[in-house]
Amino acid sequence: MISASIKLSNTFNNFFASEKSSGVLLIFCTLVAILMTNSSIGHAYLNLWQVEFSGLSLELWINDGLMAIFFLLIGLELKRELYIGELSNFKSALLPILAAIGGMLVPALIYFTLNHGTPTQDGVGIPMATDIAFALGVLSILGNRIPASLKVFVVAFAVIDDLGAIVVIALFYTAKLSVEYLAGAFVVCAVLLMLNRALKVMLLLPYIIGGILMWFLMMKSGIHATIAGVMLAFVIPFTVKDNDKQSPSHRLESFLHKPVAFLILPVFALANTGIIFDSTWLSGLTSLNGLGIVMGLVFGKPIGIVLFCYFAVLTGICRLPSDLKWAHITGAGILGGIGFTMSIFITNLAFFGSHEVINTSKMSILFASLTAGVIGFLWLRVLGKTRM
Repeated sequence: MISASIKLSNTFNNFFASEKSSGVLLIFCTLVAILMTNSSIGHAYLNLWQVEFSGLSLELWINDGLMAIFFLLIGLELKRELYIGELSNFKSALLPILAAIGGMLVPALIYFTLNHGTPTQDGVGIPMATDIAFALGVLSILGNRIPASLKVFVVAFAVIDDLGAIVVIALFYTAKLSVEYLAGAFVVCAVLLMLNRALKVMLLLPYIIGGILMWFLMMKSGIHATIAGVMLAFVIPFTVKDNDKQSPSHRLESFLHKPVAFLILPVFALANTGIIFDSTWLSGLTSLNGLGIVMGLVFGKPIGIVLFCYFAVLTGICRLPSDLKWAHITGAGILGGIGFTMSIFITNLAFFGSHEVINTSKMSILFASLTAGVIGFLWLRVLGKTRM
């Protein structure tokens, strides 16, 4: 259980600061991409991301290469949470774990119900994601109107949410599997794990080199190459005895925060949010695919998060932190509907090559995320200090 007088660690505060600033930059880059795409140079702007280098387009280098570093950071954050953070104690972790499960299952069920048997049913994973940067950006604007425990709760369930999205990507968005390359990736992973556990190698360089090799083998295997980033995170040494400051895992996580927040995610937004607004944009939002995404994120997320938390508290499985009320949990659930980065990432995998469907999906994600962000902000601003 989280104490009412919770004191946020320096690691968490640094994480929170970089994520909220990244959210502002992401909004700016998204607006730039949309304006450029719908301007007189829109065709040239979109073609820029299709320029090829070493057999891959610039867009694929960003989505498969740079985003592997983003996934590495997610893995390192999750690992830290499991060792010394909110997820290190099962009793404390249970509430955000259940919140994340509910926040993934209900949106997926809503989308699947609307799109089952249609060409767009593969998009079931799109409304399952939560964008940590944008969610924390909204919380940062609210400042001390909300308790510290709510920030920790949102980060915890959003990180678990990202882990769920990674599992979905690995299991359901693999086009063609090469067992040989996949086995090679796992061999490299095993060697790196041996360097960590048996040989106690604390230098980062061998792990980085092994991670690059693992990324290449994973890409050739057919499973999305970004999964290698998560695998690498869990074989890099993490030491608790030095308060984790000298831990290779901690050092790498600290180093990656700013490049990911202020370079990788903004570049991802510039390359992937070039949404074309034409005369059919409204029909795209009201299509089964568009409705599944919007309803999944705007309604499914808060319903799933609140219901699963309420059931857990009602049955005595866990308790709300003493400074959190149901109004806070509901507000967090609404903010969970800000899908953005991971939702767009899954869209590119689910509808690869179907440009019109991808455009409609991105438009729906943008609309749903904006709606969830505004409603979540207003909800917590008005009810964040009430006793409910």
